[in-house]
Formats: sequence, C-alpha cells, structure tokens
Amino acid sequence: MRVYLPATIAMLRDLETAGEFRARSGTGFALTPALRESYASGSDEELEYAALLDAARASLRLIAAEEKPEPRRVVISADIDEVTLRPDLDAAVVRLSGPVKIADVAAIHVDAAEAAESVQAAAAVIDQADLGDPDAEFTLGDAEDHELAWYAPQELPFLLELL
Repeated sequence: MRVYLPATIAMLRDLETAGEFRARSGTGFALTPALRESYASGSDEELEYAALLDAARASLRLIAAEEKPEPRRVVISADIDEVTLRPDLDAAVVRLSGPVKIADVAAIHVDAAEAAESVQAAAAVIDQADLGDPDAEFTLGDAEDHELAWYAPQELPFLLELL
C-alpha cells in the first residue's frame, strides 16, 4: 500500500543518516476504504492525492512542534505491506508497525523555497484552523496553494545539500 508520511527537513536528515524513517506515533495516510467511502467520486489518483494532502497538513503540525523549524512541508511516500487502518482517527489514517527502510521509499515531496513564508505562518495557526478559526483556515490555505516538489529517493543527499 502506498502510504504518505508527514515529516520535516530535520526528519529527512535523519532518514539519510539512519537509512530508515520512523513516523511520529507511527502515523501515516493512505487511500483506505474509509477514505474512498468519504468521497462521492474520484479516481484512485485523486484519492491518493487527498491522502498526500492530509500528510502535508500533518507536516505543518510537526513543523510547529520543532524548536528550530525549517518551514517547508515534507511528505515521504513509501510502499508498505503491513499497516493498521485507523478510521476512528480519520478516514485516511493508518498506523505503521515499525520504521520504514529507505528502500521502501517511493518518493519525497518537499515545498519549494518560495513556500517558506506561507508554511511558517500556517504552522503557527494550525491548531486554530483545526478548531474552525476562519482566519487561520485562510492562512492554512495560502500554504496549501503551494504544490510540493517531487524527488526520487536517490536524490535525497542532493536535496539536502540544496536546503
């Protein structure tokens, strides 16, 4: 199953060093039966993209929790055989049983530099947006208007050099 894992730039550096990725609380997002049911229509590609966007939003929470955050959303796409569906948490949520090896990483998605200001502002108000604050939701939308760039796993060292 393709799973989208929220991350940060610091977590990418750890992935490069350790050769594996440990998702915070083992949480990822995927095209689950519950996610499919929550949409009236949509292709697999569209629903996979919805799961990726959920992971990108969760990346904002990770950025907000960091002491010295680098304001770029990061999502790691990985192919994982064993996950536990968690529709009680949200339609796309899955739990991983352990770390993800770099060999299982399919792609890395990262904001471009021009998104940094919007991402920093969104990370500062993510909790308020979750609670329904319309101004915070607008700020969040500014960050989500930026598309994540795609990198192959082999490009990770090069990507980190550029940051």
